[in-house]
Formats: sequence, C-alpha cells, structure tokens
Amino acid sequence: MKRKHLFILAMVLTLAGLGCFYYKVRQLKLPLQPKVQTMLWTLEAEVAFKAQKAPIKIELFIPKNNPNIAITNESFISREFGLNTETEGGNRKAVWSKRQAKGKIHLYYRGVFRLTGVERTLEAPFDRRDKTELRKPDFSGTRLEASTALIAELFDKSADMESFVIALLKRLNQSDESAATLFLLDKMKTTEDKADLIVRLLSLADIQARAVHGIRLVQDLKFARSDLKHWVEVFDNGKWHPFNPETAEKGIPADYLVWWRGGEPLLKFKGLKDCKVAFSLARNEEETQFIVSDRNPKGMPFLYRFSLFSLPLQTQSVYRILMLIPIGALLVVLLRNVIGIRTLGTFMPVLIALALRETQLPVGLMLFIVLVGLGLGVRRYLEQLKLLVVPRLAAVLTMVILMMAAFSVVTHLLGLEQGLSVALFPMVILTMAIERMSILWEETGPGDALRQGLGTLIVATFIYLVMAVPILAHLVFVFPELNLVLLAAILLLGRYSGYRLTEFIRFKVFNTKEKSS
Repeated sequence: MKRKHLFILAMVLTLAGLGCFYYKVRQLKLPLQPKVQTMLWTLEAEVAFKAQKAPIKIELFIPKNNPNIAITNESFISREFGLNTETEGGNRKAVWSKRQAKGKIHLYYRGVFRLTGVERTLEAPFDRRDKTELRKPDFSGTRLEASTALIAELFDKSADMESFVIALLKRLNQSDESAATLFLLDKMKTTEDKADLIVRLLSLADIQARAVHGIRLVQDLKFARSDLKHWVEVFDNGKWHPFNPETAEKGIPADYLVWWRGGEPLLKFKGLKDCKVAFSLARNEEETQFIVSDRNPKGMPFLYRFSLFSLPLQTQSVYRILMLIPIGALLVVLLRNVIGIRTLGTFMPVLIALALRETQLPVGLMLFIVLVGLGLGVRRYLEQLKLLVVPRLAAVLTMVILMMAAFSVVTHLLGLEQGLSVALFPMVILTMAIERMSILWEETGPGDALRQGLGTLIVATFIYLVMAVPILAHLVFVFPELNLVLLAAILLLGRYSGYRLTEFIRFKVFNTKEKSS
C-alpha cells in the first residue's frame, strides 16, 4: 500500500509540474531558451499646458491590454498632481487634478508594450461594457436629406451589413464624389472627423458602430494627436467587425495598438484655456524572461502574478541560485545511492558546487584543497589541547576566516585577482568539512578520509558542470514547477534498495571465487 501511495504521489507531482510548464509555454509564450530577444515599444504621451492659478482637472484616455499587444510596464509623471485611473465604457483613462497650479506644466504617461505573437482575428467578441445604445445623429435640414439619400442608394446596392459598410467607405473615398458626398465631407478636416461621420451615417442606417483610435507600432517617431490612426468597428451578429475608413478594407493590423474607442475626445480638461497632447514612440529589444517582472499586475495572468518574476530584482537574483539546489540534490541522491560515491556530509557537495559557480572550477578546487589542507593541520593541533566540541569548532571557524583573508591579501599583492573569490566559499561548510575529515582520519584512517574528500570534490565538480548549463538555470527559474518533477524523481529513488554500482566492483572478487569453485 505504501509503495502504491508513493507511485501515485510521484505521478501527481509530475503531472502538476508538467501541466504548469505546458501552460506557460503554450499560452503565456514564455521562452524555452535563455536570452530570447523580443521587441518592445515604449510609447509616451506628453500633456502640456499653462496653468493660471485655478483648479485643474485633466482626463486622458490610456490604452488597456489588447489580445495581441500586452502592457509590460506603465508609469506616470504627475508633478505633484493627484492621479487616478478609471475605467469607463470599456476604456481606461488617467485623471490628473490639482487645486491650484501656475506656469508651464508637463504631465506624462509612459507605457512599454510587447507584441504577444497572438494573431489578431478580424472580429472582436461582444462585450456589454463596450456596446453603447444606438443614438441617431444630430443631422438636420440639407445634411439630413443628403445622408438619407446616400444611405438609401447604397442600401439598394448591397446584400448585407458588410457589403453596405464597404460600399459606404468606398463612396466616401472616391475622387469623383457626388454632390451629396461632397456636402457631407465639406467640414471633415481630419481622419478622426471622417471616422466620426461614418459612425453617424451608420447609426442613421440603424447599424451600431463606433470609432477606434490608436497607434501603429511600426517605427521610432514623434507625432501629435492628429497622427493617430482611426478605424471603424461595426456591430453585427454578436461581434465587432473593424474596417479601415481610408481603404474600405476589413480587418485591423497586428501591430495596431488600440488607445481608446468611441466618439469622445482623447483629452478633456477644466480650468485651462488650452491643453495639447504629443506622442513619442521608440523600440528596443529586451530578454523575454525579464519582461514579466515589469508587467502591469492588473492585466496579468494568474501564473504571472504568482511567479518569481513578481519579486524584487534583488530577491530574484537570490532565487536564480536557490532554484538550482534541487537539481544538485537529485544528483547527490543518484551519485550516493545508485552509484555509491561517498562524500563528506549529505549536501555539502551541492553547497561547494554553488561556490564553484562564482570562483570558477579550477581556481575553486585549488582554493578548497589548500584551505581544507591547512585547516586539517590546525585541527590536528587543536586536538592536542583537549578542547570540547563547540569551542573547537568555533576555533576552527575563526582560523578558516583568517586563512581566507590572508590568502586573499597575498594573491592580491601577487596580482592574482582570482584569489579574491575565496571569500565566496561558505565558511561554515569549510569548517564542517575540516571537522568531518579529522574525525574520519582518527576513526578509520587517513585513506578513508581522503577517499571521502576526493568523492566530495568529484560530486561537487559534476554538480557544478550540470548547474553551469545555461538552459537548466533558465528553465528552473522561469518554470519553477519543474522542481515538482525533480521531487517526484527523488521520492522514487528514495525506495531504491538495490546494489550500488561501486559495490559490483568491491564484491567482484566473490563472483570470481564462485566461478572458479
């Protein structure tokens, strides 16, 4: 029953670890290789105005996460203004306010965006927060007659909603427009005005539509509000269908960042005579695994929020090392219980391997051998003083620290900077290694003590070589759930009670005698 329970537990741990790993790779698009570069776009909106000692309130639409473009980081520079972010009608907006201000003031919104690699579909699903009530446009007189005539003409020449919208867009973009079209476009100065006119014409035809305003992430540039790209979305059969008002094409580019939707202006302000918005866009590359640590937590998937990337950077650097320890522990179990290599202590090789990562292998092995050798001499001398265990260990620890300091000073004066890395060795581990080898020396002889010391160095070297593989360090940090698979393997090895490989060599003589007899 216990064996069955162990196998079930190992299977559950393995499936849980591999399941989370598969989800992160397939759905969250986390990289399997270290140092995978991804394109990031930094977009900044600058709000500039001149205050005149009056209460000020400024509202600026800001983007939210798109299916194909994720916000990895965003920040605000508020210049002692009160700041609040709100959601209204499916849009996000930043609200700055202050009781009194004076002089020229600049407020900033800065966002870092990443293309997720998810292909954008032509249609967007229905969202009750986005869909507004159908409102008839405020056309009157000649303008109403021209709009009604144009809609009636195009309605007869179309078969469905899509063909009607395309026909309307093409008519508004033709060079030889009719008199009615020219009259409607007479006061349309910008693409935004044109998109607003299209929405109003579709509303007159009882078709729910809305304007979409955004930015193409295509090149480094500086631009003003008039350079925003505008689309039109039409609601039909439970979905929003995007159309380009300039080309009448259906669809929206994959690099199009939706800033806000609807007919409201980008910027609203009170207590000011004038207020302007300017944008700047820059691109850069960054390693994919570091992007997650800067993601906006509000729009972040569950596993992102509870990942190691949510920790401060200094804490992350600690866990980049700690997450390697289970790999070392598994290797110790294999090398001790299956192969049969004897070591000083159970997990001392793992800690020595971690120190070797900082000192590098050749220098680290030499430092370890020299320090342990000198420490054994000090320990043999202290044995003659008949000290108790705890004072003896404290004395050895003090001598180890003094030897490390002296070794660093001497190597530095000789111009060998590698000797400075001796301080990275765990002092307590060195002390316990010296104490353990001294006891073995006394109880079983110098041969056994040296064999276990050599076995410790062999196992530590092997663990170091495995830990030095970049992809392993990357995988256990980005996908810490893989340690559940390592745990399952350790549990299964815990029931292994067969022969160790070294025992076949030790008892080979008995097998030879049996055959000869």
